[in-house]
Amino acid sequence: MTSLQLEHDIWVLIADGEKALFLRNEGDAEYPHLQVVREMQEENPPTHDQGTDRPGRLNDASGEHRSAVDDTDWHRIAKERFADEITDRLYKMAHRHDFEKMVLVAPPLVLGEMRRKLHKEVSDRVVAEIPKTLTGHPIAKMEKILLAA
Repeated sequence: MTSLQLEHDIWVLIADGEKALFLRNEGDAEYPHLQVVREMQEENPPTHDQGTDRPGRLNDASGEHRSAVDDTDWHRIAKERFADEITDRLYKMAHRHDFEKMVLVAPPLVLGEMRRKLHKEVSDRVVAEIPKTLTGHPIAKMEKILLAA
């Protein structure tokens, strides 16, 4: 994976823990024109908005002291589940031959989760991975950032 070429018909997945954009380049490598093919979105509020109970407590071995147990990071768990949904969708699309080549763009945590769960039919079509968060940018800005990658 040397330099990124956004050739005609290449697909670009831009995702984070809450949103995924499946884009197809209708332009060429020099002048990409990314068009949204599909969008996935999941509401994922911060953990403190998802948890309703106080952290649990455990008795120490002596029985005199109690220790707090870490809160479950519901926000991170939701990001991991969303990465699962994305990889499932990519597998279905690859199986239908919707795309031949794919570029994955996501924050490192999400990219790592997706990479671990990608089916071989999808991973064989991934030509580049970019560890960035681009979901908040307009598509024109995404195109410029990808060209510079």
